[in-house]
Amino acid sequence: MRGARYVIIGGGIAGTTAAETIRKYDADGSIAIVSDEPHRLYSRIMLSKPNFFLGKIPFERIWLKPESWYTENRVELLTGIKATALDAANKTVSFSDGEGLRYEKLLLAIGGCARPWRVGGVEKSGVYYLRTLDEAKAIIAAVKTSRRAVAIGGGFVSFEMCEMMRLAGLEVVVIIREPHYWDSLLDETSGRMIEAALEKGGVRVAKNAEVSAVTGGSSVDGIVLKDGERLSCEMVVVGIGVRCPSSWLAGSGVNVNRGILVNEYLETSAADVWAAGDSAEFNDLILGGHIQLGNWVNAQMQGRAAGLNMVGKREPFRLVSFYTTQGFGMTIAFVGDVRPAADRLIIPRGSFGVGSYGRIIVKDGEIVGATLMNRTQELSPLSKLIERDFLVRGHERELADPHFDLKRFL
Repeated sequence: MRGARYVIIGGGIAGTTAAETIRKYDADGSIAIVSDEPHRLYSRIMLSKPNFFLGKIPFERIWLKPESWYTENRVELLTGIKATALDAANKTVSFSDGEGLRYEKLLLAIGGCARPWRVGGVEKSGVYYLRTLDEAKAIIAAVKTSRRAVAIGGGFVSFEMCEMMRLAGLEVVVIIREPHYWDSLLDETSGRMIEAALEKGGVRVAKNAEVSAVTGGSSVDGIVLKDGERLSCEMVVVGIGVRCPSSWLAGSGVNVNRGILVNEYLETSAADVWAAGDSAEFNDLILGGHIQLGNWVNAQMQGRAAGLNMVGKREPFRLVSFYTTQGFGMTIAFVGDVRPAADRLIIPRGSFGVGSYGRIIVKDGEIVGATLMNRTQELSPLSKLIERDFLVRGHERELADPHFDLKRFL
């Protein structure tokens, strides 16, 4: 079995950034990236953006590294191969092609995979997920021959895909099981604002609804809701969340919860094994406790931190993570930890009526996160307040005043 000093499982932004960082500090150590996709690094962010989706920019813009980058930096890229087992005691990884690699240092940057939709008929042609470039290409092709589409789930993927399909001229219905959009993270006011934007853009929002079956022969021709309503469509796009594809780590000595558990240095429970990106459930020094995040900036910066630690720099990961999207004339932003919990105070800013609404999330007297509807100008000051452990007590009135400039607290 051949080997490399640094083996990286995952060729996305976390894994590639780690390789780039390692090479800056170790000019000679061999590096191998193993990816289950057939492609080199590309922009996942661009997959759901209008200009790319509608073919208004050259396809080549998707690539973030030329093929020559891997050769010039002596990074071996092995594509279309899945990791199937890890033997941390003997420092070996086995792969789906029957081969394996020995390592001195290992990074698990395996990302997330789409949560499967458990519905009868889901295997039919015309049911799509959006996590990879090939999946995006399949959706882009399907849109050109479809008139009606259904989006499943109330989150970023569904919101962005609804806009893409409406811009392409399709009739679109979005199905959510909850009483309002993004019920798991947002309050009713925030959800209603998103719904209003969707409906103004021509999307029907079916709330408290659930699909019982996908109909058609080998291809989709519609769906049936549990209340008996039938909706005709030629394509269904599913966005019901992601999960960490970590089953192959069972028995390896790497502890896994929702994600791969790591400390502030992104070290796993196994010696010389790190994890970074969407799959890492890390010890957040700013917010306290273990958190798992699925966004591009977080993955990129964790890749850098993991690379530094793999070459012995011993630097903790610190970042106030954020995510933004826009569509249907509105912008949505999350910053910090926005998970709802009984021990958290919510301070609202703005209202549905004025079309601008934010929620500042407070835990133990400090701001830990915020959700912002058409208030992205507050993203930067809120990030800094979270990072600086800003004490809320005595400032509740200003924080609740939508006209108060949060920069004054800085």
